[in-house]
Amino acid sequence: MKLPGHDAIARQADEHLVTHRVKLPRKVVERPIRQVAKRLSLALLVLVATAFIVYADHDGYNDNSDGSVDLLDAFYYATVTLSTTGYGDITPVSDAARLTNIFVITPLRVLFLIILVGTTLEVLTERTREEWRLNRWRSTLRDHTVVVGFGTKGRSAIQTVCATGLRKEQVVVVDPSSKVIDAATADGYAGVMGDATRSEVLKRAEVQRARQIIIATQRDDTAVLVTLTARQLNRGAKIVAAVREEENAPLLQQSGADAVITSASAAGRLLGLSVLSPAAGMVMEDLIQQGSGLDMVERPVVKAEVGRGPRETDDLVVSVVRGHRVLGYDDPAIGSLQLTDRLITIVRATHDAKVTPDVRPIPRD
Repeated sequence: MKLPGHDAIARQADEHLVTHRVKLPRKVVERPIRQVAKRLSLALLVLVATAFIVYADHDGYNDNSDGSVDLLDAFYYATVTLSTTGYGDITPVSDAARLTNIFVITPLRVLFLIILVGTTLEVLTERTREEWRLNRWRSTLRDHTVVVGFGTKGRSAIQTVCATGLRKEQVVVVDPSSKVIDAATADGYAGVMGDATRSEVLKRAEVQRARQIIIATQRDDTAVLVTLTARQLNRGAKIVAAVREEENAPLLQQSGADAVITSASAAGRLLGLSVLSPAAGMVMEDLIQQGSGLDMVERPVVKAEVGRGPRETDDLVVSVVRGHRVLGYDDPAIGSLQLTDRLITIVRATHDAKVTPDVRPIPRD
């Protein structure tokens, strides 16, 4: 395992340190520039309407400078009145003008002020609403799935898991890139931006209460550190990690990973198989692609299959999961199927052919 030294890791973490925060999925809202333009247009409309209302009854107003009120004076009066400045140089003197100020211009002044402070109120309301959503999300989040790294591997992994019926609300994505987190929240997942090797970042993802953790980082050394941190915070979660080099897989397992997938070796084997037998390579690629052609699924044994052999079922059984052992279809130790067994089968991809998650607790020393 080619890992950098402790000082190098710490220095790298400091260089890439970002303020970690939680982002929940949200509805697409109108662009801020368009919102501001609408508010300014509405405020200008109120100003113009007030000016013309004053000018329509200009004989009912008195200007201390020359006694008459023209169109410019009307706009000036509307401006200082709506902004609550009120210099007092132009005043309503007739009963009609004063009634207009009471029942028309005063409500327009209130509307004008609401428009001006609307942006501030909206920000405060949005912050309060977001804080409430975040607190509610944290209090209700249980037995969820944490995905560390939302690249090609992480995205494909969580799409496969969600195909089993897992709701997107039960998925939390952790990634140091703000653009990646924005993409995750746009897809309907909750996101935490930050370095997953740091325990406070994983705690924000509520990893201590997660049922399963998928680690799909770009670097093997990062995967090791994330696995160590996640296992320290959650002793019972199922941790599945991906590494590039096969020589690093044992270290991931020693760090606490329940399953380690070697991406480089798997791709290499698929390439070699495709060279030796293009048809076999196509079948394997078909099995890897979720929801098309053939799928490999895990399901429980039904009552009608109890007492039968693996070859006597309607599906093509590849292996039998008994307890914590995975037995090949031809293993004599299987004997007959039991109700507590689980079957790994190859079936034609349909909407009903879904993997049934194994919810049994994983024993820990």
